[in-house]
Amino acid sequence: MLKTGLAVAIALYTASLLGFPSGIFAGIAALFAIQPSIYQSFQTIIEQLQANIIGVTIATLVVYTLGNDPFVIGFTVVVVIGVCRYLKMGDSTVSIALIAVIAVMEATEMEVYQFALMRFGSLMLGIFAAFLVNLLFLPPKYESNLFLQIDRITSDILQWLRITTRHLSDDPSLKGEIARIQQDVRRMDQTYLLFSEERTYLKKNRLSKARKLIVFRQLIATTRKSFDVLKAFHHLDERIKSIPPNFQTALVQELDKVIHSHERLLLSFMGRIKQKNDETLHAISEPDIPHLVETLIEMYQDNENDDRLIFLPLASQLMEYHHHLTHLQTLLHSYQKFHQNEKLEFLNERN
Repeated sequence: MLKTGLAVAIALYTASLLGFPSGIFAGIAALFAIQPSIYQSFQTIIEQLQANIIGVTIATLVVYTLGNDPFVIGFTVVVVIGVCRYLKMGDSTVSIALIAVIAVMEATEMEVYQFALMRFGSLMLGIFAAFLVNLLFLPPKYESNLFLQIDRITSDILQWLRITTRHLSDDPSLKGEIARIQQDVRRMDQTYLLFSEERTYLKKNRLSKARKLIVFRQLIATTRKSFDVLKAFHHLDERIKSIPPNFQTALVQELDKVIHSHERLLLSFMGRIKQKNDETLHAISEPDIPHLVETLIEMYQDNENDDRLIFLPLASQLMEYHHHLTHLQTLLHSYQKFHQNEKLEFLNERN
């Protein structure tokens, strides 16, 4: 948001200093050229340059041959979109090409080629302004944002798991929360992608970054799996009430242990739990999910109907959740062993 405003302001101010008659096109180009990360800026600047050239060239040729009637401009827009799609350009890049078409095909008394060059310069000014802002100003802190997203989403999921396993959840409310969490998970995946694209130039930092990426990927995978368990419980909410009370109690107790384990792992990664003799992660109360799943299946083996099959997806999700937590525990133990003294960026944000 701040980067976009800064890029537009720089483009407009520079266009005014250079005496461009319609500096507004520089601002519009900067608006569409801004990217969420430095890496994506490097990736797209050449493509944006190509799109600008395509738009200006086609528009200039059309003005020379067919004029700049509104229907001709519309036809030119269709042609440019087709060319850009053929070259597999992104949506923001196609927008740059279309801005070039409209900018060049505006009615003017100047020579067409001079007018086209002036518009080309204005658009390139906006593109480079956006590139420089991405490169030099307001570097994004995707590591901090990513962990805060993971922490918040996981907390929401685990809270709803506690409520659902005790049959306290309101179905419409939970359904709405599941839809919201699904959108949050997609945004979390996008933030992870942006964090993974950030370039690290020192060899020492590259190794640390690689380890962090592995840990973050497993944190996300574990959060996703807890979400799958929540959806499975929501789907079977009424049927779970038919399970014998003693097993319902065991199910709630074991799931509470799993939730507690997940929370402790997050706190350990944040450095909120003191490490004493390397026991930070191993002191967690271990849930016995494999035994719970085995008991759930055995309970329905003597049942002549197929009702027991309904609970197999839940059993599968619980086992996978258990495996993800075990793997996450191993990764965090390894990370803490090799990077004990490293200050994590999301802790700096909170302090």
